[in-house]
Amino acid sequence: MEQIQHKYVQVSGLKLHVAELGTGPKAVLFLHGFPEIWYSWRHQMVAAAAAGYRAIAFDFRGYGLSQQPPEPEKASFDDLVVDVIGVMDSLGISKAFLVGKDFGAGPVFHVAVVHPERVIGVITLGIPFMLPGFSVIPMHLLPKGFYILRWQEPGRAEADFGRFDVKTVIRNIYMLFCRSELQVASDDQEIMDLADPSAPLPPWFTEEDLKVYSSLYENSGFRTALQVPYRTMGVNCVFTDPKITAPGMLIMGEKDYVLKFPGMEEYIRSEKVKEFMPNLEIIFHEGGNHFVQEQFPEEVNQLLITFLNKHST
Repeated sequence: MEQIQHKYVQVSGLKLHVAELGTGPKAVLFLHGFPEIWYSWRHQMVAAAAAGYRAIAFDFRGYGLSQQPPEPEKASFDDLVVDVIGVMDSLGISKAFLVGKDFGAGPVFHVAVVHPERVIGVITLGIPFMLPGFSVIPMHLLPKGFYILRWQEPGRAEADFGRFDVKTVIRNIYMLFCRSELQVASDDQEIMDLADPSAPLPPWFTEEDLKVYSSLYENSGFRTALQVPYRTMGVNCVFTDPKITAPGMLIMGEKDYVLKFPGMEEYIRSEKVKEFMPNLEIIFHEGGNHFVQEQFPEEVNQLLITFLNKHST
């Protein structure tokens, strides 16, 4: 980890924090989800660099060490696309592999649809092809106490999180998102109440990892993170027939709670998702949960490097 270089680039007047390792001729850009951050790709960055690739992970605007946008409540998924292209331009990268996890898959898909000339291949973990406002999943069927719906309410998550320090909030979310069932609160509960404070951390997520995550979110807070993705999910992207023709790979943990979204498992297993990504390879990891790349780094790294090498020729 010590070899990872850190720098800042300017994108749309904001300073974005970039972590980089390796000097290969082909770049791999890793995009984080929530409550993750650039650090969630630490294992994949080392593996990609060792395999001869230029591995780059950055904090989206308002996350971690990246600068807050001037009006976080007006931030949108479009800003994330600007961040991706801006980071690539700042680093002199004309074309890259894009790897996205959780909501980080959104800008991966968006860039691949709008700027296909910038994309060599697409890998996502935990999220199949979906675009904001172009949802193939009937989100309205989710239970009303589901965490996404709760966090979409202005002020509700802020009040919930505000009862605890940042380290406890990150720990609780990580523990909740490790589960295979949906995180649903009853009417007299908040989402943080669902976490068991006595439960031990999983063996693949150490106290040191928690310390790193906490320090990054202590720096940024949750203001932008609650806006993007949660409060911009209903914003429509104007695509009449979105398609990604670049080679793609989807890695899903069999124990990822996302599979419990209404229609999600059928959408993937029936391969309906291939209507949007005809050159998609789908991999299910039997023991994987929502954090499969941290939980089983060696196995995910092998899938990643095999895909990169296959499509680098």
